[in-house]
Amino acid sequence: MSVSLDIARKKTVGIIGAGAAGLITAHILLQDGFEDVQLLTRDKSAGGVWARQRIYPGVAINNVHGEFCFSALPMSSPQTSTGSHLSGEDMCAYMEKFADTFLPGKIRFETEILEIRRAGDSGWEVEVQDLRTGVKEVLTYARIVLCTGGCSEPSIPGSLSAEAAKKAGFDGLVIHSSEFSKYMDKMLEDHKSNPDYSVVVVGGGKSAQDISAFLARHGIKVTIVFEKIDAFLAAPVQLPDCIRKSRLLAVMAAHIELGTRLERFLHTTWLGGMITRAFWDVLTWASYNALNIPADSPLRNSHSMFWGIRTNDEDGAREGSFFSLSTSGKIKLAAPTRAVEYVGERQSLLLRNGTEVKANAVVLATGFGSSWTSIFSEKTIEELGIGRHPPPANDQEHIWNYTSLRDPPYAHGAQWAASIYQGLVPSKNINRRDFAINGAVFTTNNGYSYEIMAHWISSYFLGDKMRLPSSPEEASMHAERNGAWIRQRFPETLLWVNEAYSSGLAFWTWPQAMDELLDDMGLPSMRSGGNWLTWPFKVISPAEIKNLGEERRAKREADLRDTELLR
Repeated sequence: MSVSLDIARKKTVGIIGAGAAGLITAHILLQDGFEDVQLLTRDKSAGGVWARQRIYPGVAINNVHGEFCFSALPMSSPQTSTGSHLSGEDMCAYMEKFADTFLPGKIRFETEILEIRRAGDSGWEVEVQDLRTGVKEVLTYARIVLCTGGCSEPSIPGSLSAEAAKKAGFDGLVIHSSEFSKYMDKMLEDHKSNPDYSVVVVGGGKSAQDISAFLARHGIKVTIVFEKIDAFLAAPVQLPDCIRKSRLLAVMAAHIELGTRLERFLHTTWLGGMITRAFWDVLTWASYNALNIPADSPLRNSHSMFWGIRTNDEDGAREGSFFSLSTSGKIKLAAPTRAVEYVGERQSLLLRNGTEVKANAVVLATGFGSSWTSIFSEKTIEELGIGRHPPPANDQEHIWNYTSLRDPPYAHGAQWAASIYQGLVPSKNINRRDFAINGAVFTTNNGYSYEIMAHWISSYFLGDKMRLPSSPEEASMHAERNGAWIRQRFPETLLWVNEAYSSGLAFWTWPQAMDELLDDMGLPSMRSGGNWLTWPFKVISPAEIKNLGEERRAKREADLRDTELLR
């Protein structure tokens, strides 16, 4: 085994993306002895979504200080004030420090990925272009880890694109939310010369809210257009860590496997189902009240906190926040409706309800498409099995009769499925151990989750003894079952998320999902401890997985001894 391990570690690994998932994957692989690891990114700095060129003042993430960090590098005290949340500046600084500390010389910046394809029978070719020189070349790797996430390719409706605006005679600025940091200074300057300068933000997600609040705080007239706004979690006082950083919400949200008696009671009994649904209803009601949202406000037309994955953590009422600015009238709400098209002669945006909104600039916070379709040919997508497809004919065989999941919302539109085993490996490719994905499982604690997934990927590449499907067919069956679960648990979600973000939707139940990966590696799970009464309230910390590498190494050596004894 030692010879095969040495061979595995000498094989080159190309990591596509230098965001959080890419950074921690590279670090774990290097810690495990992989000798040649390289990260490729189109950005000028590390961080991905939180790269320096993408952030702007006031942008914050849902995680609180001390979360979204890795066990090897504690997170320092916040440098900016966003309540108890991490700011974009905090996240950017942390990612850059992590890269500088653990990955010097390992990241190739300003490198555009043009295509990833197989190099004959083994290995991979990655065609790239240097964005500084324009020079193209083909890089070769024995293994690939895809860490591009789901927020790299802007999704823009054709009728709202800059080209559509120009064709209609609308001469205002039209940008996607991902470009906001690039154009925000221009908007502020234009506002100085034109006091009536106004911006329309299209979308109800967090980026739409953050951008609207930023502009309103600078005195710019802002109208936000949405059908539904993200759900939000708020309280009159800051919630303690035993609620915010524990398993409590995970236990109250049904997971595909119910691993404890408490979860089985809450989701499979009549009384438990009533308690579960009442819990989420009260949480929603309390959140509206904590932010002083009027009963007739469009802000109450939000996504479901229980049935969806679009929930933001808002702490409580804060001066200058999106919700305080909206309830005070400093941000105008055009809802529930949708933006339809530009009206050039009146320099406005026509809404589906028939009204028009004047705009000097339009910010399209309309989400992102898959980052995979632009870097893989259709042939490679088919060979790997990373594309979307309709649910199989036997989809109805997978039914979870959880009492907590009764009366789900109706999903309008075509559903689909992905065949990624555990959100980490394409089912078709499970036996080759030369391709993996990190960052495609949607959770509310990316730091902890990405780190465990990086360990899983490293064990997979090293050929460690793991709980894995015996064949691509078995892996596909597992993935299809997971797809059926997602469609039952989150009925409307697969109508809008993309392939790069829907391989696994753990969201609230990320602790259970990470426990499954630990079980796959044969390592102890439910590491936060506690007794039969306290375990749901024990704080989950990155420190509890700090020694996973050593644990995996010890298990590997024990497995080797066992194998030798059986000979």
